Amino acid sequence: MPDFNVIADVSLTLQTVLTDALSILVPAPPPIAQVHDLQGNIPTSPAMLTLFLFDVIEDPSARNRTRVRDVVPPDVIIRKPPLALLLRYLMTPWSGDRFTDHQILGRVMQTLYDGAIISGPQLAGGLAGSDQALKITPAMLTLDERSRVWFSVQKPYHLSVAYEIRVVNLDPGVADRRRPVAARQLDYEELDQQP
Repeated sequence: MPDFNVIADVSLTLQTVLTDALSILVPAPPPIAQVHDLQGNIPTSPAMLTLFLFDVIEDPSARNRTRVRDVVPPDVIIRKPPLALLLRYLMTPWSGDRFTDHQILGRVMQTLYDGAIISGPQLAGGLAGSDQALKITPAMLTLDERSRVWFSVQKPYHLSVAYEIRVVNLDPGVADRRRPVAARQLDYEELDQQP
């Protein structure tokens, strides 16, 4: 059951998958992927791919799901469906060399195209061993939208690519516990009929 740690678990999963994918690039040491807020100086040695989570919203494609009922004898537990999240990441290479930046971006895009669904043993953190699946698609941001992201972190525009991760389920923390109806009894009274 994904709890409030699920956003951090998705970031950790992405960081692990992309660091493994970048390990084939040369020269040594290979670039690493790192969750980053794009604040301060970003080192270029060793080369790095920053994963900047810039947007978290409710996934509109998963709205209006029915409540979840679990039977835990002697009770029935009723809770809201998981909150479906859509996470948007800006992925930026930092190597100090444009050619290497292009290689890093190419490898990231190849990896996320080939493995557009991350599940099973690739999941990390609290998602490890769960039946969750993360679906990855490119986020269609215009150059203007990307520039606004860079403006918001007060850095000049840098070559980057944006991706959306869905459906990230966040289970509710509150549930109703109810006793099922075991028996019912109906009592009928005769009503006096008045003229």
